[in-house]
Amino acid sequence: MSLSVVVKRVMNRELLHNSEVQRVERERDLYLQLLNLGRQDQLMPFLKEALALIVELGQARQGYLELHDDDEGDRPKWWIAHGFSDQEVEHVRAQISQGIIGEAMATGKAQVTESAVLDPRFNARESIRRGRIEAVLCAPIGEDPPRGVLYLQGPSTSSLFSDEGQARAGIFAGHLAPLVDRLLTEQRRKHAEDPTRTLRETLRLPNVVGRSAAFATVLKQIALVAPLDVRVLLTGESGTGKSQLARVIHENGPRAGQPFLEVNVATFTKDMVEKELFGHAERAFTGAGGAMPGKVAAAEHGTLLLDEIGELPLDMQAKLLQFLNSKEYFPVGGTKAVRADVRLIAATNCDLRRAVAEHRFREDLFFRLEVIPIRVPSLAERRDDIRELAIFFCAKACETYGLAHLELSRSALRAAESTEWPGNIRELDHAVQKAVIFAAGEGAKQVERTHLFPDAAAAEPAEAGPLTFQEATRKFQKTLLSDTLDATDWNIAETARRLHLVRQHIYNLIEAFGLTRRTEEATESRKLKTTGRTKTTKRTAGQHE
Repeated sequence: MSLSVVVKRVMNRELLHNSEVQRVERERDLYLQLLNLGRQDQLMPFLKEALALIVELGQARQGYLELHDDDEGDRPKWWIAHGFSDQEVEHVRAQISQGIIGEAMATGKAQVTESAVLDPRFNARESIRRGRIEAVLCAPIGEDPPRGVLYLQGPSTSSLFSDEGQARAGIFAGHLAPLVDRLLTEQRRKHAEDPTRTLRETLRLPNVVGRSAAFATVLKQIALVAPLDVRVLLTGESGTGKSQLARVIHENGPRAGQPFLEVNVATFTKDMVEKELFGHAERAFTGAGGAMPGKVAAAEHGTLLLDEIGELPLDMQAKLLQFLNSKEYFPVGGTKAVRADVRLIAATNCDLRRAVAEHRFREDLFFRLEVIPIRVPSLAERRDDIRELAIFFCAKACETYGLAHLELSRSALRAAESTEWPGNIRELDHAVQKAVIFAAGEGAKQVERTHLFPDAAAAEPAEAGPLTFQEATRKFQKTLLSDTLDATDWNIAETARRLHLVRQHIYNLIEAFGLTRRTEEATESRKLKTTGRTKTTKRTAGQHE
């Protein structure tokens, strides 16, 4: 045998070996990434990552994935596309019950073709000819009946359509089904435990986010008062969403469809507030010109929200009281009373009872406004809503500023959940908006914790100096949690008991603060230092006795 033949055989063996190694590595990567997908706790991000993964591994051009719920019949409840234009997605969805996808769903078996327009099994179908569909792999997700379908298109030369690629797609679809079932089960559990569920079925609540028990209490009160043309006083800290809830009352009441106007009393000077509310007559004062109607007139037959009502000057309080008693008012400089049909809702973040006691607010006006009081809880009282609110604000910011779709990373969400927000929902909203802008400016794939808290690295101030309230709070929380974990030898249940927290929140905080268990040597050294400090303290105390 010649040397050249031997060399060629050796090289062929090497190529086969390298090819086999690469195949094994790809399969390993697939399993590892499937395991990582299993850590997801939100369905849509999970589906997005799952589809992007199989499209990449299969070297496909486009992908489509949809899932059905047993309670929804044949209609897809969740679907997501990768690489398709909106028009192409509509075409794919239109052929779900026919063609290749319909065959996969009906038989429960994967359908593969290198050219659908030439394949005698499918080329007679109108949808195939119209779409000029070439290489396709379509695999059902789940069995008896399939939970959904995975649809991939690409060049016939891609690895997707090899025996190995088909096997990989089958593995992917097979592992995807139980992961989806787990997420669906968790979603149903949360839906069943959602105290706002029945209220959302009866109330119009566009863009109203929150499912906590504290928020459900507020919605119950709103459901009670909204149909009644009764005055409501909304109280609570600044930034808790009082204005939004006032609009919810309006939109679910008899005046829905009529004007809804908001006046923030604190933004006007003493001389301006009366003109803003009641308007002014022609030439009522120097430079006045023609008559100008106020917000009360503009809100005719609708609802007027008076925000920061506690800042209303005393002389205006008397005029507002007269208007509430008679439903009539005089424009500034006017001599003829004007009758108005307006529902009035007031809101404040101050203690009006204390203001009454200090003679800063009229007692008779207070009782006129507080026919039905509704206290809006702070974000600290509805921490279960922080994650959902942050996700909502992230999507809204991307849409508002015309940015590519971004999502908050798991660490960013954990950090948001573990942070105190003294400015409540408004502060969280603004923080997420800034984080989205920072992340988009960097070209990041998702919004990270460093985007959400740019002034803090790993929840600690980047530079020495005075701490903000938020930084100091996070630093204290991290130290307290770390010390308690060390004291309990990282027993999560005992740590939760000592800190009066649920175990899941302990896990959330550990991830948010990036805590890791110390080595035995470091822990022992820390215990010795602590013991030494304790003994020193006792000796010092004894010297002073």
